Amino acid sequence: MPTYGTVLEALADPTRRMVFERVAARPRPVGEIAHGLPVSRPAVSQHLRVLKVAGLVRDRAVGTRRIYEVDPAGVAAVRAYLDQFWTDALQSFAAAAEADPEERP
Repeated sequence: MPTYGTVLEALADPTRRMVFERVAARPRPVGEIAHGLPVSRPAVSQHLRVLKVAGLVRDRAVGTRRIYEVDPAGVAAVRAYLDQFWTDALQSFAAAAEADPEERP
């Protein structure tokens, strides 16, 4: 199973994020993902491989082509990881708001 570090590292690359965003818009083959990007089709395939190892995309065979799509389980795991920070921040805010004014920093 991919780690959060692997996922965040995968999305750290700007080109890889563009590839992921194209796949997130709708499932598509490598050639369509690569169209208009400033990298070659083989480079896009490498980026897709990293995203797949990170658990963010999956592929399926349709005839002789591979169609890439977002892996909902991987994205849900990343969201749950990031949501914990939001929950912690809200709890800290609520505690600070409810604290005695003399105890506030």
